[in-house]
Amino acid sequence: MPKAPSIRQLTELFKQITDERDPLLTEYAADPRTGVQKLMATTQHRLAKLALEKRAFEQRFFYERQFQQQRHHLIAGIDEVGRGPLAGPVVTCAIILPDDFDVIEVNDSKQLSDHQREALYPQILDQAIAVGIGTASAQQIDHLNIYQATRVAMLAAVEHLKVKPDQLLIDAMQIDSAIPQLKLIHGDAKSVSIGAASIVAKVFRDHLMQSYDVLYPGYEFAHNAGYGTKAHLQGLEDLGPSKIHRRTFAPVSNYFG
Repeated sequence: MPKAPSIRQLTELFKQITDERDPLLTEYAADPRTGVQKLMATTQHRLAKLALEKRAFEQRFFYERQFQQQRHHLIAGIDEVGRGPLAGPVVTCAIILPDDFDVIEVNDSKQLSDHQREALYPQILDQAIAVGIGTASAQQIDHLNIYQATRVAMLAAVEHLKVKPDQLLIDAMQIDSAIPQLKLIHGDAKSVSIGAASIVAKVFRDHLMQSYDVLYPGYEFAHNAGYGTKAHLQGLEDLGPSKIHRRTFAPVSNYFG
């Protein structure tokens, strides 16, 4: 009779299980070893959590599935990041995902850690049909106001897509485009496409602000992304505004007569 696999060996095998119907679970259900029973319980808990995540993911695909049924398969999710900071551009992303997109962790970027966003970023880009990035500089924001500058940047992101979408899903905004569009409040948590756009825009902008930290040292841009942290405000006091500060945003505006 062959020797039963060790707990360590089974642990590695059970890590690969992604389906509650996996025959390994049936095979070792009656194994009397305490370690195996603990492993079974841990695996079943993990699979139950995974099933919930998959169901939530499918719910976030609701709007995409609705448009797919209408034969709209090139659906672009659009989101922005950087409306609130004192410095740097607002960055937008338009992204078209395939019908079989399966990165189930994709959600509103604000619900994810920096580490999670960085990990998801290349996975999203790898599966995406097309990605467009739009930006509005601090100067554009000062000239147009943040709302209008965001709309301009969103339109630019759509125009930078290598294929023209059939439908736009936009987080809480409308843009000057002839393409049919649906405005979704809290869309980054309701739509996988908008959620993916929010992650790409956030990571892209974070990387950009890290570059600006090198160009304009003293404000800690790499750590605050241009938001008004204590270190950033101290940098403003010591150095005055940089070229990427938004002159119409307080307290930056206090430095201009």
